[in-house]
Amino acid sequence: MNQKTFFGLALAALLALLAAIVIQYRKQPQQDVGAHDEFLAPALHEHVNDVSSLVIRGAGDKVLATLVRGDKGWTLAEKAGYAVDSGKLRELLLKLADAKLVEPKTANKDKYALLGVQDLADADAKGLGLEIKGLAQPLQLIIGDSNPHGGTYVRRVGDAQSWLTRAALSVDKDPANWLHKELLSIPASRIASVNLTHAADAAVRLAKKPGSDADFSLLDIPSGREAGDAYAINGVAGTLDGLRFDDVLPGSGANAPDDAHKARFETTDGLLIDVASWPVDGKHRAQFAISLDTAKADEGIEAAQARLKVDYEKALAEASAAGGDKGGKNAAQAPLKPLAVSDAGKDREQRLRTLEDEVATLQARLQGWTFVLPAYKAANLDKSQVDLLKSVEAKAAGTKTKAR
Repeated sequence: MNQKTFFGLALAALLALLAAIVIQYRKQPQQDVGAHDEFLAPALHEHVNDVSSLVIRGAGDKVLATLVRGDKGWTLAEKAGYAVDSGKLRELLLKLADAKLVEPKTANKDKYALLGVQDLADADAKGLGLEIKGLAQPLQLIIGDSNPHGGTYVRRVGDAQSWLTRAALSVDKDPANWLHKELLSIPASRIASVNLTHAADAAVRLAKKPGSDADFSLLDIPSGREAGDAYAINGVAGTLDGLRFDDVLPGSGANAPDDAHKARFETTDGLLIDVASWPVDGKHRAQFAISLDTAKADEGIEAAQARLKVDYEKALAEASAAGGDKGGKNAAQAPLKPLAVSDAGKDREQRLRTLEDEVATLQARLQGWTFVLPAYKAANLDKSQVDLLKSVEAKAAGTKTKAR
């Protein structure tokens, strides 16, 4: 290849690269010089904490969700004042507060639908309206479609001009998705026993295996039968670990029927969680009652203090031995004496108070409400004794194998 041909090819490659850059640049949302650094909602930018309510509207100007801040924090009016996921709400408000306008779009109302920012009175409106109260200046927005290259189309209510913002604004229109959905987070390692009671079936009783934090035994096994899959048995004990709900309604509007399945979970430190569950239209409803067995709590506290004492004495002996081996140079490294050892009475008071506070918190969150549980969690509450036994066929197959 001669020098002239080489430079010709290099120039062609450079031009192709520049053309690709220009094409890509043109695909990006362009900033309007006049709009640069202008906030979508200036009234909100420095006053996020002043917001007192957020109303979400859909097509036909229908109110979909009303989030209100009160003495109990943020709650949802459409769900009888149940607690809102404040983290999710704050994330939306901060995005709105920081959103900046990139470029003006159409001001022709006949073209609003192309961006999803038409008036919400339209029965076919695709966008969602936000009305934010508590600010010095009222704020009403219509959140439209997402731009495929980044950002979101928006329009201020009462303003003909629509805009492309730099922010990715996503507003959930399902009221249930604004709720704080965490119910309980009690791991199986803390559970001591489980009792399931079904009207027409034998009760199911599970107890933690001695010396194990993870495995449970099925009790009251009928003669000639064997416990089934350990995973299923342990799964029942782990029902309350990471338990969330799908929906909620006031407890007074959905009393548990007489034939509801009953479950009692007892923790190693005396916390009692009673659950009544029943099906309605293919969904699984449940109500909870929380209490504390003080006698069991005392037993659990004594056991925990005893373990701490053993651990402390072991660590003390090891530190003493290490100090003796090195001429006492490590004597200052002796372990700190835990409160359970130095003042067992005070330690007990603190532990008991912690449990009582936990009970009060759970009662305030759970009691008086009916929750719709995920199917996979509700299935654990519906387990019968037969479900947790090894099948007759499997046992027979195992017996034949052993005989060979």
